[in-house]
Amino acid sequence: MDATIVGIDVAKDRLDVCVRPSGETFVFDRTTASVLELAQRLKAFAPRIVAVEATGGFETIVAAGLAGAGLPVLVVNPAQVRAFAQALGRRAKTDPIDAAVIAHFVEATKAEPRALPDETTRLLADLIARRRQIVEMMAAEGQRDRRLTEKRVKKSIARLRKALEKELTELDAEIDDHMRGSPAWAEKENLLASVPGVGSIVARTLIAELPELGSLDRRQIAALVGVAPWTRQSGQWRGKSFIGGGRKSVRSVLFLAAMVASRHNPPLKAFRDKLVAAGKPKRVALIAVARKLLTILNAILRDKRPWQPKTA
Repeated sequence: MDATIVGIDVAKDRLDVCVRPSGETFVFDRTTASVLELAQRLKAFAPRIVAVEATGGFETIVAAGLAGAGLPVLVVNPAQVRAFAQALGRRAKTDPIDAAVIAHFVEATKAEPRALPDETTRLLADLIARRRQIVEMMAAEGQRDRRLTEKRVKKSIARLRKALEKELTELDAEIDDHMRGSPAWAEKENLLASVPGVGSIVARTLIAELPELGSLDRRQIAALVGVAPWTRQSGQWRGKSFIGGGRKSVRSVLFLAAMVASRHNPPLKAFRDKLVAAGKPKRVALIAVARKLLTILNAILRDKRPWQPKTA
C-alpha cells in the first residue's frame, strides 16, 4: 500500500490541502483554530509526511501547529517545487503552486520530515535576520552619503545612520542575552568560533538559521546551504558548474567567513592557494573554501570537538 503524502499550499487567508495518492482535497482557513482542526483531520490519514510550502512566513504557524500535533512536517522550498511543476508541464512559471503538485514533489523526491526549530530558536533567527536588515540599511545609507553633496541631505543620512547604529547596539545586546541564556547555544557558539575565520555573528547565524548543522552528512549539509555544485550537461556537451538554491542568508555569511579564513586560517589558506595555483578562478576557489569550511563546522558540531588544525 502506498504511503500517504499530504501537500499544503499556504495562502494569506487559506490552506489548500491535497492527500496523495487518494487525490482527496479540501480547504481550511489559515487561523489557529482551523490549523488544529486540520491536524485532527490529517491524523486520520496517518500520513508519512505533511509538506507545507514556504510562503513568506505565512507557513510558520501552520507548520508549527501541525508539528505540535505530532504530525511529520516538512517545509518545502517553493523554487524546487516550481521547477518540478514545470518539468511536469503542470504550471507556467508564474502560476501558483497547488497542493497536489507539492504532494507529488515530496512523493517523487522521497523527502523526509525534519524537526522544526523551537520557538526560542525562531526568535533568535528573527533577531539575527533583523540585524542583517539593519546592517544592509546602514550600508545603503553609507553609499548615498558618499554619492551626494547636498548638506541637508547628508545631515538626514547622518541622523538615520545614528538611529540605525543605536538599534543595532540594542539588537546585539538582546542577541547576547539569548545566547547566554542557553548553555547548549553557548557551547555551540564556542565550538564554531574556535575555527579561525568564524566570528560570533557567523556562529550565531548558523545556530539560528541552520539548526541541521552537525546532524547531516557533508553532502546533505552542502546541498541544504546551496554550496553543492551542479553542472549543465547534455550528451557530450558539458557546461560550467553552478551553485544556488538553499539558504541564501547562511550562504552569505559562510562566504564572508571563507574570505577571512582564506587569509588567516593556515590550512584553508593553503587549500585556496593550491586551487588558484592550479588555475582555478578566485571565485571558484572561494566557493570551494566555503564548502570545505562548512564541512569542518558540520564535523565539529557532530563530534563536539573544537578546531583541530592538524586534522582539518
